[in-house]
Amino acid sequence: MKEEEEDWTLVIKPSSGLFDLQLKEVWRYRDLLQMFVRRDFVAVYKQTILGPIWFFLQPIFTTITFTIVFGNIAGISTEGIPGPLFYLAGIVGWNYFSECLTSTSSTFIQNANIFGKVYFPRLIMPLSIVVSNLLKFGVQFVLFLVLLGYFIVIGAQVQPNWALVLVPFLIVLMAALGLGFGMLISAMTTKYRDLKFLITFGMQLAMYASPVIYPLSTLPEKYKPYILANPMTSIIETFRYAFLGEGSFSWMYLGYSTLFAVTIISLGILVFNKVEKSFMDTV
Repeated sequence: MKEEEEDWTLVIKPSSGLFDLQLKEVWRYRDLLQMFVRRDFVAVYKQTILGPIWFFLQPIFTTITFTIVFGNIAGISTEGIPGPLFYLAGIVGWNYFSECLTSTSSTFIQNANIFGKVYFPRLIMPLSIVVSNLLKFGVQFVLFLVLLGYFIVIGAQVQPNWALVLVPFLIVLMAALGLGFGMLISAMTTKYRDLKFLITFGMQLAMYASPVIYPLSTLPEKYKPYILANPMTSIIETFRYAFLGEGSFSWMYLGYSTLFAVTIISLGILVFNKVEKSFMDTV
C-alpha cells in the first residue's frame, strides 16, 4: 500500500537555542503584531470619555505638577531652561521607558490563556507593547515639539544642536532597556508574583534616581556616581542637550547606557525564551 504524502502548511518546531529569536516567524506573523499594536493603542481608551486626549493630558498635568512643586516650591534649578520645557523633556522620555517596562513585565501572566491555546511566536507580544508605546511616545513627542517651538518664538534661551541626530538612537536605547527589563521581570513573575507589586512603586522610585526633575549638574559630586549608574541618566541628559542646549553630554556615559541596554535585552531574551517553554506549568 502506497503511503500518502502529507503536505503540511505549518510545521511548528522547538527553538534550537536560548538566543534563537525566530525572527522569520515574527515576520511571518507581522499581521498579528499589527493587530496587537492596534488593540493596545485603541482598547485602553476605547470606553473613556476623552479617549486619545489622555495621551496629551497625562504629560501636561505631570509637567504642571512638577513645575509647581519642584520648580516653584522646592526651587530646584532647571539650568535657565523654562520649567515646563525642562520637565516635559524628561517626562516624555521617562514615560516611554517606564510604560514599555511595566506593560511588558506582565506579558506571561496577562496572556496565559492565549499562550496556552494558540501558537504564535511569543516574542510578538512584548514587541507589540513596545511598538504601541512608541505611538504614544510619538504623540507626546509632538506635544513637546509644539511647546519647544512656542518657547523659541517668545525668545527663550534654548538652542537645539547637532546632537539631534542621536535622538533616534536614544529612542532605540529606551525601547531596548524597557523591553529587556520587562521580559526579564515577566519571566520571573511566573514564579515570584511579588515582583508585580514591586514594579509598581519601584518605577516611581527609579524616576527620582533619574534626572527627570533635576539637572545632573546640580547634584553634589558624591551622589553623581550613583545617578550615573542608572542607564537612563545619560539618555535623558543627552535628549535635553540635543533639544534645549543644556544638560551634560558624554560619549563615555552614552556608551555605558548602550552596553547596559545590549546586556539587559540579551539577558531578557535568554530568560524569556527559557521560561516560555515551561511557564504554563507554573502560571
